[in-house]
Amino acid sequence: MSASDSNGNGKALISLRSIKKVFYTDDVETHALSDVHFEIQKGEYVAISGPSGCGKTTLLSILGLLDSPSDGEYTLAGESVARLAPTDRARVRNRQIGFIFQAFNLIGDLSVFDNVELPLTYRDMPPTERKDRVAAALDRVGMSHRAKHFPAQLSGGQQQRVAVARAVAGDPAILLADEPTGNLDSKNGEAVMELLRELNANGSTVCMVTHDSRYAQHADREVALFDGRVLEPA
Repeated sequence: MSASDSNGNGKALISLRSIKKVFYTDDVETHALSDVHFEIQKGEYVAISGPSGCGKTTLLSILGLLDSPSDGEYTLAGESVARLAPTDRARVRNRQIGFIFQAFNLIGDLSVFDNVELPLTYRDMPPTERKDRVAAALDRVGMSHRAKHFPAQLSGGQQQRVAVARAVAGDPAILLADEPTGNLDSKNGEAVMELLRELNANGSTVCMVTHDSRYAQHADREVALFDGRVLEPA
C-alpha cells in the first residue's frame, strides 16, 4: 500500500497546480518553473530530482514559503498560500514546515540544545514543553549525548543530525530537505538518508531535493525536474 493510499481521505497535504516562476533581470526573463503540477500526501516521502539549474531549489523555496510563484496555486494542509498575509506566512513556516539545509545552518555560539530550541522560542510555548521537545528530538536522532557541545565540536554528519533534530522538534506537517547530504561524505550521507527514512516510517512527511539518483531511491516517489518542468507523472 502506498503512502497516499494509507492516508485514507486522499486529501493532499501539499497541492501544486500550474506553478510558474519567472525571474526578471534587466531585459531578460528566466523561466525557472513552468506549469508544475504535483501533490504530496500526508506520510509520503518524495524526492525532487534533476540536474543543477533545473528549478529544484526554486521549487523548494516556494514549498517552504520562502518565495512565491509568479502564477499558479499552492495549497498547504487545505489552505491557499496565496491568501496568507506575510505574518501568517511566517507563522505557517514556523509551525508547519521543518527545514533541513545542505549547509546545516547551525549557530556557532549556541550549544546543540540551544540550536534545536531556538525555533521553538518564537512560539507561544511554555519553557518546560520546549525543553521536553528538544530532548525528544535529540533522542530521535541519537544526539542526546552531545546536547551541551557546540557545532564546531561535531563532525559534519553529527551537525546534520542536529539540524534534523531542529527541524522535527516543532512537529511540522512536512520536512523539506535541500540536498541534505551535499556537504557529507558517502558514509555520513547514507546515515542521514537512513535517518530520514526512519522519520518517514514513524509518520513524518518528507520532501527532499537531490541531484543524486542514489539518494532519490530512498524515497517512495520521485518527481524529476528538467528545465523547470516535471518529466515524470507525479
